[in-house]
Amino acid sequence: MTSEVVIDVQQNEISIALLEDKNLVEYQSEPRSASFSVGNIYVAKVRKLMAGLNASFVDVGYERDAFLHYLDLGGQFNSYEKYLKQVQSDRKKLYPFSKATRLPEMKKDGTITGVLEKEKEVLVQIVKEPISTKGPRLTAELSFAGRFLVLIPFNDKVSVSTKIKSGEERARLKQLIQSIKPKNVGVIVRTVAEGKRVAELDSELKILYKRWEDAITKVQKTQNRPQLVYEETSRVVALLRDLFNPSYENIYINDEQVFNEVREYVTLIAPEKAGIVKLYSGNVPIFDNFNITKQIKSSFGKTVNYKHGAYLIIEHTEAMHVVDVNSGNRIKAEKGQEGNALEVNLGAADELARELRLRDMGGIIIVDFIDMNLAEDRQMLYERMCKNMQKDRARHNILPLSKFGLMQITRQRVRPAMDVNVEETCPTCFGKGTIKSSFLFTDQLERKIDRLVNKIGVKTLYLHVHPYVAAYINQGFISMKRRWQLKYGLGVHIIPSQKMGFLQYEFFDKKKQLIDMREEQEAK
Repeated sequence: MTSEVVIDVQQNEISIALLEDKNLVEYQSEPRSASFSVGNIYVAKVRKLMAGLNASFVDVGYERDAFLHYLDLGGQFNSYEKYLKQVQSDRKKLYPFSKATRLPEMKKDGTITGVLEKEKEVLVQIVKEPISTKGPRLTAELSFAGRFLVLIPFNDKVSVSTKIKSGEERARLKQLIQSIKPKNVGVIVRTVAEGKRVAELDSELKILYKRWEDAITKVQKTQNRPQLVYEETSRVVALLRDLFNPSYENIYINDEQVFNEVREYVTLIAPEKAGIVKLYSGNVPIFDNFNITKQIKSSFGKTVNYKHGAYLIIEHTEAMHVVDVNSGNRIKAEKGQEGNALEVNLGAADELARELRLRDMGGIIIVDFIDMNLAEDRQMLYERMCKNMQKDRARHNILPLSKFGLMQITRQRVRPAMDVNVEETCPTCFGKGTIKSSFLFTDQLERKIDRLVNKIGVKTLYLHVHPYVAAYINQGFISMKRRWQLKYGLGVHIIPSQKMGFLQYEFFDKKKQLIDMREEQEAK
């Protein structure tokens, strides 16, 4: 199996796609200005105590207050609180963390009102992004995740991932970390640390400890509340940290700055793999070049087609996600109804496992498979679904088919489900229902080119249009494109883009920056 990562960096957003054997299996897209990401640490203020819920609402700067339950305070909350006061008492000199006092652990059956009070400052970390009408979910038990290790302040334990089966290797890693870790910190050794040398682990441990010290320094130097004191690494690097696999063959990026960030990170964690990070400089949009745009448009939306005419219908509600499996017009007489139902259901299980990863669907998922009478067929379907979900990094639980033929799945939800609108809004009428004659579309484009070249002074421009329109402009020996180049200069380039609607267009300058030439009056 070949694995590739393709990163599309635009002015306003970053999109990341993971391909396995050229098939899209994971997709993340978020605004470049996105905040309140999982892992961010804030000095926040308690806004409201809810004794009935044994929880509090905390102001972290989001439009809705974040939620902090008593059990999420962690056993060492009193230690954090004392150290926070010591740090804030002296604004000039930082109180050494190695001298911080670890207080006895908090009782698990305590109450929020006995620990917190209104307007109290707390050091918190986001564990779940804002979803729908809910604010972020917080914890006061801080952690700093690296590729091999997770550092936990005010903890003295060293834990090794249970996925490392070798008792000898587990003992080696535990002893090694015990000998190099600083005072007052605990460490969780991740699965990928298996077989790693002390130098690599020590280097990462120092980096994580430095992040904790930098966060505390920010707490000391600022008095604004709430205040972001530690920001998780960029979305690209954070995703690679969790996803990176030595089996990756290529990582393609279309932005030089992000390319340098990723190459630096890959060089740090796997120097021998630095060569797989490649800068994409083609004129065709990067997602179009790797056939990702087409896969996004076919994989998102209410209806998802898969093998031989069968399809899934996926509905998203506030409480759960609901999936219906339909055979469509697929009939194989030789297999009979039971055989057909089994084949369609097995194909649906394959596609659904991919869709859960792709859309990052979390919470409760109910799947209505086609009814099957044989118990062995239902068991085969259950086993197939479990096998397909083994590649999924998110925690999940799958129940066998109920007597109504429904499969219940729960999947960890840490961010909103990825929702890509594959329906295209008319780019030319702006929702009014009428447009100028489409026959005059190329005349409209030429007027825009004339204005850019002769009035604004643009020497090189890239016109992104629908592939069909691009084919029309490029057709013939003396094509329309050629006539434009002779008239306005050779710096006029026509780029087919699958992202564009039929009569949609975008102009870019030589630095690949968007030139806004759209006018709402065009629709009149």
